[in-house]
Amino acid sequence: MARFSAALDRLETSLAQRESAQRLDETLARELDGLKEDRERLAAELERLSSEKVALEGFTDEVAGRLEGAIREIRAVLSH
Repeated sequence: MARFSAALDRLETSLAQRESAQRLDETLARELDGLKEDRERLAAELERLSSEKVALEGFTDEVAGRLEGAIREIRAVLSH
């Protein structure tokens, strides 16, 4: 009976460890899914911001060109 009880205790311990590992695996799988969703969301946001950056650079170039033209006109008026 003692050997049987010891074997049963080892079996119960083994099952508890396996269940614990399974719960950990499930938790890690959920966290991994969440991280994948975050990565996709961040990649989309990065793409949007990159497009916005390109548009803003174009706008900045246009404004700089207009300012340079206005400065030239002001200088021409002041020099007369």
